[in-house]
Amino acid sequence: MKVLTDATFDKEVSENKLVLVDFWAEWCAPCRMLAPVLEEVSGEYDSKVAFAKLDISQNKGTAGKFKITAIPTIILFKGGKQVNSIIGAVSKEKIKGMINEHLV
Repeated sequence: MKVLTDATFDKEVSENKLVLVDFWAEWCAPCRMLAPVLEEVSGEYDSKVAFAKLDISQNKGTAGKFKITAIPTIILFKGGKQVNSIIGAVSKEKIKGMINEHLV
């Protein structure tokens, strides 16, 4: 998964057609539980969806822009626009369901 920062976020999200961004922090236990699930899902959607993560502790500007108040938060972007989101450490099936709704 690509690591995003406040400086790279807009460019990366707008360039790709479908981008899933994991808003997380090192100190967040549920975030660490979700990481391997996202890695697994990213392998299944390798060429169809770009996967990235943004550490909210180090990138407060982007976290504030999207009003991230709980982590992990997963936001799916299509053409640079937010199309769906999930809060919490959720199942692989729930993440795949969110992605599948927006695949063309």
